[in-house]
Amino acid sequence: MHILHLLPRHGFILGQIRYNHATGLTRINKVVIANRGEIAMRVLKTARRLGIETVAVFSDADANSLHTRSADQAFHIGQASPLKSYLRMDALVDVAKKSGAQAIHPGYGFLSENPEFAELCAAEGIIFMGPPANAIRDMGMKNTAKKIMIEAGVPVIEGYNGDNQEPEYLFQQAKEIGFPVMMKAVRGGGGKGMRIAWSEKDFFESLESAKSESSKAFGDDAMIIEKFVERPRHVEVQVFGDQHDNYVYLWERDCSIQRRHQKIIEEAPAPGLSMETRHRLGKAAVDAARAVKYVGAGTVEFIMDPRGDFYFMEMNTRLQVEHPISEAITGIDLVEWQFRAAQGETLPKKQADITLNGHALEARVYAEDSKAGFMPTAGLLEHLSFPTNARIDSGVEQGDFVTVHYDPMIAKVIVHGADRNEAISRLDAALANTHIGGLCNNVGFVRTCLNHPEFVAGNVYTDFIQDHEKELLPDVAPQPSTEALAEGVVGQILVQSAGETPEKGPFHGRDYFRLNYSPSKTVKLDDKSTAKVIISQGNSYKIIAENHPEITAVVTDVEYTAAKPPTVAYSLEVDGKRWKSKAVQLTDSVVVFGSTHSEYPVPAETTFDEEAAGNAAAEARAPMPGVIEKVLVQAGESVTAGQALIVMIAMKMEYVIRAPFDCVVEAVNCEAGKNVAKNTVLAKYALPEEK
Repeated sequence: MHILHLLPRHGFILGQIRYNHATGLTRINKVVIANRGEIAMRVLKTARRLGIETVAVFSDADANSLHTRSADQAFHIGQASPLKSYLRMDALVDVAKKSGAQAIHPGYGFLSENPEFAELCAAEGIIFMGPPANAIRDMGMKNTAKKIMIEAGVPVIEGYNGDNQEPEYLFQQAKEIGFPVMMKAVRGGGGKGMRIAWSEKDFFESLESAKSESSKAFGDDAMIIEKFVERPRHVEVQVFGDQHDNYVYLWERDCSIQRRHQKIIEEAPAPGLSMETRHRLGKAAVDAARAVKYVGAGTVEFIMDPRGDFYFMEMNTRLQVEHPISEAITGIDLVEWQFRAAQGETLPKKQADITLNGHALEARVYAEDSKAGFMPTAGLLEHLSFPTNARIDSGVEQGDFVTVHYDPMIAKVIVHGADRNEAISRLDAALANTHIGGLCNNVGFVRTCLNHPEFVAGNVYTDFIQDHEKELLPDVAPQPSTEALAEGVVGQILVQSAGETPEKGPFHGRDYFRLNYSPSKTVKLDDKSTAKVIISQGNSYKIIAENHPEITAVVTDVEYTAAKPPTVAYSLEVDGKRWKSKAVQLTDSVVVFGSTHSEYPVPAETTFDEEAAGNAAAEARAPMPGVIEKVLVQAGESVTAGQALIVMIAMKMEYVIRAPFDCVVEAVNCEAGKNVAKNTVLAKYALPEEK
């Protein structure tokens, strides 16, 4: 094990656990953050404010990551694979001992809901900053959790949660419940190991896929079967307990805007609920926490049907990704409360003291291609800047990599407003100033969701994206607006003509510029169309593009930044409208931020490259780097449209590659267990006319 030594920021070396016999409290002076990325940075921030030293852990892939650089100490714990680093319980306990830390904060994911890890920490005299192992075990097993909730009087949904896991038996149970049914991993979380079977013919393929993903994620493929509530809302309640049998709820969150069963927009409180319903939800959540003698931060998740009836879904025995919006509406630092509870303190507030203030929204910004089925991407963040008018929780900076080994989240953008409409406006403005260059991302898609009339009206449910897909992800991109066209054309010219000494001004290095002469230049709008630009003496740009009226744009306030990547900020005026834009020169493109976010001529990183697109009709390619899980076909086999061909595991998710039409498999170029690069040809098949 390698250790990266950093100077203590507090000027003295802190020791092991200190127990105060007078107060009965255990003082935490140093904490190991057994996680990575934005949650590691989030815990580090509060710990530093409380005067607690921080110890980071890092894998090979995270040797130069932000959390590794930011902590007081950092220890190397293994290879890039989580199984060989962040899931190594012995290595994490060893770090706590070597560093002299009294506690381990597990963050979320990885070992945060692992009862064996909580027990190991207790056995080694280390404070596990989470609930007792029994609570994790009971709530982590969905079948056990449902039984406990029934006994506690918490509403639960109809379903099967027994021990018999034979596929045929589960199928019979599903038929008795009635299709559609939801199958969920007993140990599941984060949407993994979850599938919907809409009819009997879908059941076995969905079950096998859910079991496979669950086994890889949790080491257990046991399933529960539940009646699927159509048009459900995902409403969850933030709860907190201490070691003295005190429990409170910190209101509810609506997390219904999801893709692949994973959340992208969360808000608190849930829109459209009465205060009476809010209190009933809170009481049910507290009853759930009390039933398992919960300690620390937890979330009780409910399914809410269109009538407003709610049913227990599961309890996440950890801090949630979306906890910042609960902090925003209550003014409470939940990580600080975690430290207090772990030290044996009483909860700082009683239920009557926890008021509801305003409305908060959080957007998860991912490196993914929304138009390609929300496929995650990986690569270099060539340009990254965040707004100053929002809270940003992130584990990366400009120049960092989004790696294939972990979740592709770039940041969480969080805002608070006096009411929901104000919060929506603030989040949209913040996302407009979230600038990511060099890596495909979902910022534009999230803004489209935010501005959809049904979202603005509060009509949210878990199938929102699927039901509004045509409006959110149109097949044909709309014609660029006048503003987008002007800023894109001007931005390209300005940033590409900056020269080696940009401080000399926008006309430096332009060999075509002459006094009393209006030169012209052609720039790309995309990979198929161009625009002609006539640059008049001074700062006027006349833009002529196909299918657009002629545009005259006046450019002012041009400011160049010589640092990498080269950047130019400029103001534009078109038809009396003025606004500010920014253009950044990346390795393979120019990215422009302003009224829209556009890259010219193509993004530097896309899910499928041009070669892949050109051969898509005859080849099945890997959409991203990953590991082949299963090969379901052989050369010479006839397959039908939609039939599963190959199963991949990448970025913690399972991806099924299917036949695009009826065809014959000509060749299979991969095998189970092998790593493949993005765009690797996995199989070839004959086109229909060649059969």
